[in-house]
Amino acid sequence: MNPAKNVAVVGGGLAGCEAASVLSKNGASVTLFEMKPVRFSAAHKNPDLGELVCSNSLKSARADRPQGVLKDEMRLLGSLVVDAAERSALPGGEALVVDRAKFAAALTKSIEAFEGLEVVRYEVTDLREMLDGFDFVVLATGPLTSDALAANLAGLTGEAGLHFYDAISPIVSAASVDFSRAFRASRHGRGGDDYVNCPLSEDEYHALRLAILDAVKVEPRPFEEARYFEACLPIEIIAARGEMALAYGPLSPAGLRDPVTGRRPFCVLQLRLENAEGSAFSLVAFQTRMTQGEQQRALKMVPALRNAEILRYGSIHRNTFVDAPAQLSADLSLRKEPRLFLAGVLTGVEGYCESAASGILAGLFAAARIRGVAIPQPPPTACLGALHRHVKGDLVPGRKKRPYQPMNMNRGLFPEFQERVPKAKAPEVLHQRALGDMKEWIESLRGAGLLLPIR
Repeated sequence: MNPAKNVAVVGGGLAGCEAASVLSKNGASVTLFEMKPVRFSAAHKNPDLGELVCSNSLKSARADRPQGVLKDEMRLLGSLVVDAAERSALPGGEALVVDRAKFAAALTKSIEAFEGLEVVRYEVTDLREMLDGFDFVVLATGPLTSDALAANLAGLTGEAGLHFYDAISPIVSAASVDFSRAFRASRHGRGGDDYVNCPLSEDEYHALRLAILDAVKVEPRPFEEARYFEACLPIEIIAARGEMALAYGPLSPAGLRDPVTGRRPFCVLQLRLENAEGSAFSLVAFQTRMTQGEQQRALKMVPALRNAEILRYGSIHRNTFVDAPAQLSADLSLRKEPRLFLAGVLTGVEGYCESAASGILAGLFAAARIRGVAIPQPPPTACLGALHRHVKGDLVPGRKKRPYQPMNMNRGLFPEFQERVPKAKAPEVLHQRALGDMKEWIESLRGAGLLLPIR
């Protein structure tokens, strides 16, 4: 084994924890910098590492969905995030849903167990200072990168103003939900009764939509252009797209029948468990930038939530990312400063598991650089490689006309099958191909001297 190199990982979120763990497993001396509790962002409350802000769902766990395939790949790579999520899982139908506090505690405990990995609570605002003090730096400050650090990064990249906005859903007290006006069920009977469904009549739906449209919203700061991520739009943006946009979108009753009436409701607002005690529920796909008073007013228009106690209000926050195809090399290092690697949302991936997977990849590339070995790019037939193709810009022809935008894991990122595959068999074939190619790639990493388990 080569002598240990000193590496700073800046950011104790999902990507940062994964990168730090991979580097530590491969013999590097790692210092993980996390600004909490010295300083909290507007959205963070928990001093533990890996705090989940937007949602407590890591999306589908099904092997026939890209999100499920990604989780299987991450298990092969020894992911701390997937392990912590499974140890803190809540009932969530086909999704991997977690108790946020227990998840963060589990992830923090796993990181603190690594020998030679030091966690330092300190707000980093100067990347040049980090590069002067360490051989390599991995920047993984995530969606809520501080203004000071974002400006410092812009100074290194020559960019400014790259960002988009995410919105957060409210959380309500379970004791305040009127269960006589709701029913438990998962869509299409998949996953038992893990979700609480709050039905609305046609008149109630239209009244709620108008209230959302008329509500006072929290606006971005004057100098920032609000560019929302399409897969996580505020409820009011969707409502403005058409009279039935909510009914066919986040409030869709598809796959649900009210056991009292035996009929499908006109529309449904779903609630998902927020903690293991069952004392709180988050509103599914009801992320919002309405002011707190307007959120109270809107939720009281849902019959099952007329007496709802809001434990956490919905809000918006800025996500920062760089133009990765232009700024980053294929190993996720900054072209202008090769000792600086980027990971997670900063690279233009969107989603919890996507960010964590990016952290694993950045950690592997940095570990390879430390050892002085070349490693192959991840296979594009696997989720990790498909996401990395997006980051490299391989999937965006004519980039001068189509600016680089964040992306989450989806079927469109994969290359086409070389052979004809029946539509019904495609998910199974995709899953088998992804895991098979991922295992071969992991073996090639082990052949290069990187220490990675195959689980």
